[in-house]
Order: sequence, then C-alpha cells, then structure tokens
Amino acid sequence: MNENQSGSWEPPGSQWYDGEAGPLVRPYAMTGGRTQPGPTGVRFDLIALVTLDTAAPALDDVALGPEHRALIELCRTETQSVAELAADADLPVGVVRVLLGDLLELGCVVISRPVPPAHLPDERILREVIEGLRAL
Repeated sequence: MNENQSGSWEPPGSQWYDGEAGPLVRPYAMTGGRTQPGPTGVRFDLIALVTLDTAAPALDDVALGPEHRALIELCRTETQSVAELAADADLPVGVVRVLLGDLLELGCVVISRPVPPAHLPDERILREVIEGLRAL
C-alpha cells in the first residue's frame, strides 16, 4: 500500500507536488493526450470570449472532468477570455483550449471570436466622422 505525505492512500506511480497541493496531474492527463480542441479543429484565440450557454443541455457531472467543471463555474459568473480562464483556473492555455473544445461540442459554452483587423472600420473614416460631428 502506498501512502502519501498526509498518510492517505495514493495510486502507485503518482507523484506529490507538496502536502497541500496533492498529486501532480500532468497536462496530457487532463486532456486525454489531446493537443488540439476537438475534431472540429476550432482555434481559440487568447482574446476569444467564452460565455456559458443558457440553452446548454443538462449534463451528468460524471461526463465532465473536474477541470471542465471548473471552467463552467468560472464562466457562470461572467464572460471571460480564454487567457483569463487559463489564469483563473491555473491551467496551461493549451489545456484550456482543448477543454473548451470539449465544452463547445457539448453545447455548454458559446465562443465569441475577436473581430479580424480587416473588418474593423478604417481609422481615417472614424476621424472624418468625428470631425463632421464636431462641425455640427
């Protein structure tokens, strides 16, 4: 029987980071060895906004891992960017992207992608509009 620093049982081969943190879980274990988010090949920018989908189907908590549930709880309070979720969940961004891909496929979250620079209005046009408004 293997015992950890606190005296409780641990599986063979698990490594403890410290007494309070518990066992060290490698990022590939959280994603099942995957490095890309889902079969759809969705790419999550760091500034993409993640919102909990209010029409999300009821999911059995067993179907989701603890990291998935942590991301859902973070999104429950407010819309957050991928970078914010990674920081708040204390997970690597690559792991968060894979987990968000899972949540997107399950219909739990909605992703709002940033506007590409090509679709932003031209600065010159905005200045002309401001000058026109000032002339009024």
